[in-house]
Amino acid sequence: MDFQIFLTTFGMVFLAELGDKTQLATFCLAADCDPKVSVFVGAALALVLSTLIAVVLGSTLSRFVPESYIKIGAGIFFVVAGVWMLVGAGRSLLS
Repeated sequence: MDFQIFLTTFGMVFLAELGDKTQLATFCLAADCDPKVSVFVGAALALVLSTLIAVVLGSTLSRFVPESYIKIGAGIFFVVAGVWMLVGAGRSLLS
């Protein structure tokens, strides 16, 4: 195991997940449901499964598409998603 990659991945995913809608949904479920361990296990397994899908798809895609194209595509996707969110927030403020 490459611990540098492990720590980098852990740090990026941990920071990306803080305060996102998934964490807020889990927060609300934990406030409303008992036992709390069921919420924890359900949320943890969902994150593990979605991460597994991302790793499998990423490793498969990297066999056919150069890494630089994947990075450029991901960057464009995040810029477009960010602009879309800003436009939506702007519309909400104007309504």
